[in-house]
Amino acid sequence: MSERMTRSRTGKTPSKPSNPGFVETPGRRKYSRKSVIPDDDALESTPVPEPTRGAIAFDLKQENGPAKANGHSNGLTNGHTNGDANGSAKTRDRKISVSKHENWGPRDISGEREFGGSFGMSAMMIGFPALMYYMWIGSYFYDGKFPTPTDGQTYGEFFQHMWNLVKTEAYPNARAWKIYWVFGLTQMAFYMLLPGVYRKGKPLPNLGMKQLDYYCSAMWSFYTSIVIGVVLHVTGIFKLYTFVEQFGHIMSVAIISGFLCSAIAYVSAIVRGKAIRMTGWPIYDFFLGAELNPRLFGILDFKMFLEVRIPWFIMFFLTLGTCFKQYEEYGYVSIEALFVLFAHWSYANACAKGEHLIITTWDMYYEKLGFMLIFWNMAGVPLSYCHCTLYIANHHPSEYQWPVWVPILLTVGYMISYYIWDTTNSQKNQFRLEERGDPVAERTTFPYFRYGRIANPRTIQTKQGNKILADGWYGKARKIHYTCDVYFAVTWGLITGFKSPFPWFYSVFFVGMIIHRAKRDIEKCRKNYGEAWTEYEKLVPYLFIPVSRSPYEPCTWFSFP
Repeated sequence: MSERMTRSRTGKTPSKPSNPGFVETPGRRKYSRKSVIPDDDALESTPVPEPTRGAIAFDLKQENGPAKANGHSNGLTNGHTNGDANGSAKTRDRKISVSKHENWGPRDISGEREFGGSFGMSAMMIGFPALMYYMWIGSYFYDGKFPTPTDGQTYGEFFQHMWNLVKTEAYPNARAWKIYWVFGLTQMAFYMLLPGVYRKGKPLPNLGMKQLDYYCSAMWSFYTSIVIGVVLHVTGIFKLYTFVEQFGHIMSVAIISGFLCSAIAYVSAIVRGKAIRMTGWPIYDFFLGAELNPRLFGILDFKMFLEVRIPWFIMFFLTLGTCFKQYEEYGYVSIEALFVLFAHWSYANACAKGEHLIITTWDMYYEKLGFMLIFWNMAGVPLSYCHCTLYIANHHPSEYQWPVWVPILLTVGYMISYYIWDTTNSQKNQFRLEERGDPVAERTTFPYFRYGRIANPRTIQTKQGNKILADGWYGKARKIHYTCDVYFAVTWGLITGFKSPFPWFYSVFFVGMIIHRAKRDIEKCRKNYGEAWTEYEKLVPYLFIPVSRSPYEPCTWFSFP
């Protein structure tokens, strides 16, 4: 029988990993995890490639050291990876498999068309900016309600009124350009100049299996930004609530910048001969991008920069500015505003402290830098997920005030959920690294939890050579971290009450996405891992919540059939 349950790849507790694979400054630092939006039991939004049937093999010559296993971990689920990189010979040849589903040539040969092809992508490029303006108008000019024609107002007059609001209150003026791009360029400088750690990426077939170096300095960038921002606010040089007061103007700049940067990235890749996986359909290629790893000065990776810093840092400072605004207007900060500040801080901090863990994800490894990634991170995420903050900023605390025990209860639940969320993803990523033979120690950046690593974990062997982690939190429920993400999203809306639909945009969007992803992940894992996955589902029948003591007791309410 090819599937079997083991306690580790050697049957013994693995030794404490060493840390020769990267350089860090300053002082001694260790590793933990990152979490943004989960997918495929990963911290990011897209799955890694499927495993190896019909794969292409690439030979790598490894000298003077053990094989690095950053190379290839196809079909990662709960952290299991291809466990063939544990050898320690000083000189040997290693083969890295690339799935037949991956396309690394200049032309796209898959024949697949995502998001409805060029038509669907065109609709998204027009529709989402329009939705952002609609929600902004409702939030600022319709008391948080859906904008609709007033009595006696024709639809023509209504749309003319909406357009006039955009022209006057969301005009991309010079001040908004200055605010947005000074912030962005400062973050780029922090990325390259502040202390951080180096980490190797996965071997890239289009670069002859070269592993790119990634510099991770988001933790220093985040807290340096906070210190500078508070100083600027307190001294009166730049009031942080300007982000809220100038929101419409800044949003227009972000939207235009997303389109401009997407166009520059697309044209630049073609002119420099860096285009990969092109279909020949301009709109389609523009949306998904042309270049895989565009960089500035060889150190700033644009994909990593956009995924971590811009969206979550902007949203945190919007909320921090709202708290300062409340204090100046009312002499106090509402407990609801403090809850949202805590929530957005914890999310941004998690992104920063686990920046190094996105390097081997599908987004970084395979997705190109196109409109989808650029616009979404420069404008979509920070300026549409933030409507809980905008509602609090634009309304008196009495309009959304809960009994004091409600935000306290939500905060306690948030802290418990964060602990589970953080340690679940840490267990998975640490297991991935150790099973792959990648000697990277845990990072002890704040907040650090010891349960983030499972020594001698229980695993299930698959026919593909992969191992499924069936211990720690993954021994209690298969998608327990999704439950935590849903809790986060729902509380962002709940803390503002039910008078406005816009703070619930992120909650509804995210919950629907999580349910869809959970169903898709289950189908894919059942197909890829067969009997081993069936064994895992029998051992851990619970999907989102472990609701009984017996791991074999069925729970159809929380599991998909």
